Amino acid sequence: MTFIERVWFGSGGAAAVARAALWPASAVFGIVTGARRALYDAGLLRTETAVLPCLSVGNLTVGGTGKTPVSAWLAQRLSANARVAIVLRGYGGDEAEVHRRLNPAIPVVALADRVTAVHMAKAAHASLVVLDDAYQHRRVSRVADVVLLSVEQLLRPRRLLPAGPWRERLGAARSASLIVLTRKSASAADVRTALAVVANALPGLPTAVVHLAPRTLELANGRGSKQASALEGQRVLAIAAIGEPGLFRDQLSALGANVTLAPFRDHHAFGPDDVRDLLALAGDGMAVCTLKDVVKLAPLWPASRELWYLSQQVTVEQGGEQIDRLCQHLLERVPPATAG
Repeated sequence: MTFIERVWFGSGGAAAVARAALWPASAVFGIVTGARRALYDAGLLRTETAVLPCLSVGNLTVGGTGKTPVSAWLAQRLSANARVAIVLRGYGGDEAEVHRRLNPAIPVVALADRVTAVHMAKAAHASLVVLDDAYQHRRVSRVADVVLLSVEQLLRPRRLLPAGPWRERLGAARSASLIVLTRKSASAADVRTALAVVANALPGLPTAVVHLAPRTLELANGRGSKQASALEGQRVLAIAAIGEPGLFRDQLSALGANVTLAPFRDHHAFGPDDVRDLLALAGDGMAVCTLKDVVKLAPLWPASRELWYLSQQVTVEQGGEQIDRLCQHLLERVPPATAG
């Protein structure tokens, strides 16, 4: 675990003391975020009308929900019938590059000012925009909001920042158009429990479940691939600079790998010293990272050593009709003259 994960999820006395010390800050954070949402709901904070129909894909936590692959998957689905662009803040630069790799034909606009970014998407001849990580960024209007909730996260204590990873309380998702539960290594029983939590907290909201399933192992240099099942019995160094590195470790472990985790903070900027240390930790085992990390690690990694990344596949397990209905609603808002 990273230091912050030990504070958020640790079971020892030191972690409990740290969370207790952070509780006042979490309470203030909850008041501020709740007040901000209320001001937008009341129209006292301005939302600007977007020049294109927009779909927001977001979450209530700082990571771990699979937001980038799900956003990319939805953009790909919509691109069959519209000229789609992806707009995101682009913090750290890695997520924008991941989108470009996943959907090379879809324009990506990375800009903190999303209102201007949507104008840029229109100038690039887009007719529909997917806003990646925009549920809390309400300055730009949207046709629909998809909120992702991780099954694994829902089954833990839901503590607000900085004592936990939650940006907002679960009830903040009441204004969503669709709740999508994502799972990486959670069991079917875990999914049933998470669905019950959502039904109790957010009654009546349409809900779907998707599995972020391992697909293939790809070499960082693009010169080879293997089935994910090739990890079985292998000694693996899991390199993860994502919201919850432990979920990546769990995915690899579920594939039968003997995993040592090398966790970093989300959006960590890798340097030569990191690569040297990682090579030493990997030894003669496999070094495996996420797609989000490989875009930063690959240029630094020596050609003499293999670096693999695990590609993810979005598989709908429940609520496919809800996703279809949402996509149709969005496409109906695209003017016929600009449809794809």
